[in-house]
Amino acid sequence: MPLINVVVALIVVGVLLWLINNYLPMDGKIKNILNGVVIIVVVLWLLQVFGVIGALSSFTL
Repeated sequence: MPLINVVVALIVVGVLLWLINNYLPMDGKIKNILNGVVIIVVVLWLLQVFGVIGALSSFTL
C-alpha cells in the first residue's frame, strides 16, 4: 500500500473522529471508549500495513 494512501486514510479517520466528538451529543465516557477503540483499530491496521503483525504471527510459543 503506498504511503500516500496510508496518510489519506489516517486523515479521514481523524476528521471523522473529530466530527463525531464535536457534533454528536454523547456522554464523556462513551466518547472515551469510542476514541480508544478507534485508536486501537488504527494502530492494529497500521501494524498490519507495515508488516509487523504478519512477522509476529509466524512466531509460536
